Amino acid sequence: MTPRAPNPPLAALLTLLAAAFVAGTTLLAKALGTGSFGTWDLGPPLHPLQISQGRFLFALIAILAFVALAQTRLERPHLPLHVARSAFGWGGVTLMFAAAAFIPLSDATAISFLNPVFAMMLAIPFLGERVGRVRWSAAVIALVGVLILTRPGAAAIELGAVLALAAAMMFGAEIILIKRLAGRESPPQILLVNNLIGVCLSTLAASFVWIWPTAAQWAALAGIGFLMAAAQACFVNAMARADASFIAPFFYATLVFAALYDAVIFGVRPDAISVTGAVVILFGAGLLAWREAGLKRTGQCSQSS
Repeated sequence: MTPRAPNPPLAALLTLLAAAFVAGTTLLAKALGTGSFGTWDLGPPLHPLQISQGRFLFALIAILAFVALAQTRLERPHLPLHVARSAFGWGGVTLMFAAAAFIPLSDATAISFLNPVFAMMLAIPFLGERVGRVRWSAAVIALVGVLILTRPGAAAIELGAVLALAAAMMFGAEIILIKRLAGRESPPQILLVNNLIGVCLSTLAASFVWIWPTAAQWAALAGIGFLMAAAQACFVNAMARADASFIAPFFYATLVFAALYDAVIFGVRPDAISVTGAVVILFGAGLLAWREAGLKRTGQCSQSS
């Protein structure tokens, strides 16, 4: 594949588009999980397992079309790594979609930004990385933000926050496996195999709760899959045009888009606790991203910091 010429402004725009698309998938998942899109009745609520099946199915259709048109060369995949990665990704997606039905999209999205924190923790035993004071401090700060969003002073901890936290853990484990795959196979092949396995896993799980969707629900399920495929395409192209350390802050705009969609469609506006928790999480995640970028520049990723 011909390397892309560096183009930071285009990379920033593509990342913002990816953020808008990712927030859109969570919005549609919330609509399907609650049975309504604002004042528009979509039909009986769908189970998160069925929603995640639709996400993988329609994303696979979009990726298959891309691979066929681009005539992408495929090699023999490392199936054990792919199966493990896809299992964690499917679990994370399902839990995230479930969380969106219980808490504001901004809260669920903010908690999902913990995935690099969990990836950092898992990199210690699985990748042999050493983690020092700065990165541990960033992790603790981000976790404090989640503690705020769980509203521990309430009568009960928010179920949606717990589900979103579990999703972030799953995504963190997936990141570790993606790192193992990245040096072995091309990005299009990784996406194709991931979604193919994801369809198999999600279809098996959804078979126990599956109901026939309404026309509006079919459209929303297709929207989730196609938006996710578009987000992945935008993000991969952005990564080809700028450094990850430059791109990462723009992806935090997902939180802004999620809050905007929630306010416009469902009339849900973040309260003071949501804003405080989100700011704390973003500060911790941003500090971690900054430190990782610094280590990459100095070639010290495997050393303590």
